[in-house]
Amino acid sequence: MSKKRREIPVFEHPIIETHCHLDYLKDRPLEETLAEAQRVNIERIITIAVSPQNLATVRELAQAAPWVYGTQGVHPHDAESYTDEAEAEIRAHVSHEKMVAVGEIGLDYFYDNADRNVQRDVFRRQLQIACDTDRPVVIHSRDADDDTIDILSEFETTLKRRGVIHSFTSGPGLARYALSQGWCLGFNGISTFNKAENVRDIIRMTPIEQLLLETDSPFLTPVPYRGKENAPFYIPFVAEKVAEVKDLPLDDVVRTTYQNSLRVFFNGQAS
Repeated sequence: MSKKRREIPVFEHPIIETHCHLDYLKDRPLEETLAEAQRVNIERIITIAVSPQNLATVRELAQAAPWVYGTQGVHPHDAESYTDEAEAEIRAHVSHEKMVAVGEIGLDYFYDNADRNVQRDVFRRQLQIACDTDRPVVIHSRDADDDTIDILSEFETTLKRRGVIHSFTSGPGLARYALSQGWCLGFNGISTFNKAENVRDIIRMTPIEQLLLETDSPFLTPVPYRGKENAPFYIPFVAEKVAEVKDLPLDDVVRTTYQNSLRVFFNGQAS
């Protein structure tokens, strides 16, 4: 592969990185990561909370630059550490102007790091926070399609703002349900993997108006940088792959996903 092809594309229109974990990045100082992100025209970054232990860290990171934002929530892996105190902390801070969603919340039956009954209970409790605070939701769902649908169905009328099922690797049933209910689906470097045709099939069926770009860095580094730590500034490769898979002009993909991100997380407000 040529050196030119390995350069990170820089698009004329800005991009919003809707899902990463800045506190997990190790390869370079945060200042360098943010500078490189700006160089490739990333206008905003959303760094995601996953546990009671990093709720405050995410809030601190959101102060690193005016264009860095965060979320408040507990991942299903950490559901057993969810307490009344953690819930109170999420409720106390999720409506801050730099916190844009409840998340990352949901179900993970692949790793089963927490009891499934506990996962379901914690998922419901955090969806209720989103209802009560009028915040969108960032959902993680892995090998839990049916239960994800069942629980989201319970909140169809009370959850006024939807959000995104991020890093979508689930089946078409969950995709159809989520799309019919106004959710967006988030796609990242998995879309570039050779064996991820199932993900590309979901990209094909997802209306471009309901698609978000993300990296989930430091995980899931896209081709051609697999093997390196992922970072927000690799998101242009995801945009390229989405455009290729959907047979759409790249500029249309970048512009539309930007507007989708504004709608979901920022009430449609540009900078």
